[in-house]
Amino acid sequence: MPTESDTHYDPELGNKFIFVTGGVMSGLGKGITAASTGRLLKNAGFDVTAVKIDPYLNVDAGTMNPYQHGEVYVLEDGGEVDLDLGNYERFLDVDMTSDHNVTTGKTYQHVIEKERAGDYLGKTVQIIPHVTDDIKRRIREAADGTDVCIVEVGGTVGDIEGMPYLEALRQFAHEEDEEDILFVHVTLVPYSKNGEQKTKPTQHSVKEVRSIGLQPDVIVGRCEDRLEPETKEKIALFCDIPTEAVFSNPDVEDVYHVPLMVEDEGLDQYVLERFGLAEEALPEGERANDWREIVTTEKDGAVDVALVGKYDLEDAYMSIHESLKHAGFELGIDVNVRWIHADGMADGYDDQLEDVDGIIVPGGFGMRGSEGKIRAVQYARENDVPFLGLCLGFQMAVVEYARNVLGLEGAHSAEMDEETPHPVIDILPEQYEVEEMGGTMRLGGHTTVIEPETLAYELYGDTSCSERHRHRYEVNPEYFEHFEDEPLTFSGTAGNRMEILELEGHPYFLGTQFHPEYTSRPGQPSPPFLGLVEAVLEEAGTDGGTDDAETQEADAETEVTY
Repeated sequence: MPTESDTHYDPELGNKFIFVTGGVMSGLGKGITAASTGRLLKNAGFDVTAVKIDPYLNVDAGTMNPYQHGEVYVLEDGGEVDLDLGNYERFLDVDMTSDHNVTTGKTYQHVIEKERAGDYLGKTVQIIPHVTDDIKRRIREAADGTDVCIVEVGGTVGDIEGMPYLEALRQFAHEEDEEDILFVHVTLVPYSKNGEQKTKPTQHSVKEVRSIGLQPDVIVGRCEDRLEPETKEKIALFCDIPTEAVFSNPDVEDVYHVPLMVEDEGLDQYVLERFGLAEEALPEGERANDWREIVTTEKDGAVDVALVGKYDLEDAYMSIHESLKHAGFELGIDVNVRWIHADGMADGYDDQLEDVDGIIVPGGFGMRGSEGKIRAVQYARENDVPFLGLCLGFQMAVVEYARNVLGLEGAHSAEMDEETPHPVIDILPEQYEVEEMGGTMRLGGHTTVIEPETLAYELYGDTSCSERHRHRYEVNPEYFEHFEDEPLTFSGTAGNRMEILELEGHPYFLGTQFHPEYTSRPGQPSPPFLGLVEAVLEEAGTDGGTDDAETQEADAETEVTY
């Protein structure tokens, strides 16, 4: 919370709540819009947090295929959550907890457990008030101790599974002071064939919202370009809000530029005035400006990093993409991520990897693509290409070395091959009796002890680090002796667990059992990713490798839709 000497903020004002809903279609960028607004409020001196509501019946995102909702993002407390929580952590630079992700499965599970325990004293348990009360409780508890809480409702207005949440928000607004609640509706403004911005989808979406009992205070129009003045006026007229409460959120070159667009549109200032906080905020000249400086840093060249995975979906590896971007911000370089299908690597890889500057093998589960990942590791090791292996990528590096250097024929992970003669990767001992899938892995932040005078020590600058984990398998202790006196060493450990590996004499060869991508931030890049890009630059030369006029022109024309 901002100090009184800086902002004259009165703690008795209590929490302010911004409820963000979406209409017309999913994937419009509600989360980025909300996170960007939160970033600007934080720059103004306020403590901001966020809650993501996911109306699906899953208790958490941990058992979901990435094709459904993108990557499973892991929080410090071990929560497996929607990737939007990753955006909130990166934009707001805060560590969230499992309580900041509300799902229907989590809510219903809690209500049913209370019913079974007799806590409702014989009452008929219903959506209203019992489920809606639980939703409101979760929001208030997550917001406790902060100035502004942004609540994003996943999906689109009108989805049947989202109805209890919208009803809960209606009740919430009825229970709180009017000046403490703001409803923001994000909607699509498409173009017609003759180039006209069409407001009818927005009108229908707002009509749907109002039929539920909610009146948007702010409408944000997602369009390829800024909304025309007449478009804003038409939306305001038909949706019954002031014209100054209609804002543009056009496509931009990079999602990290959205806060700059939101600021340019004046959305943050409107929110402050609507909440009565304009006088409490830091003067504009004193607000933090580091975000703008970081994300608008001029780039001097570009490098190509191959991401060898099995999901042909960028969202499945979103945190890795963002971590490379953060490293690029720090070093003033564009990092182009080239996705390479792991399945296609099994029969040959030279032609796919020969012109890349670095290689990342990410985490994952299951047999599919594992042989291709092993091939990619082998190529990086034998050809001195800077390499970073994450979780499963770390494990595949152990398998590759055991097979091709130690001569342990048929070595593999017991996850992929239960009959392998050399299970150099085996299941965690505490997993032997585990039967349920959800929330049962080794999850969340754990401390790794780092050996001095190693690459890992150079990267972290300390003899320990705390990073987030998500795995069931580990390096088999029975094979530790095989790696003694080898160039491949384990430089980070957690008791009897191997956490970091590196290869002596290689330009950059690092593997981590943990997922460093989850703690990377703009301005605070993850050490393993920063080290990878630094090594790539050193190997490629100061010209940035693939920095040619055509590449720069193509990058300049690329826009991001979110």
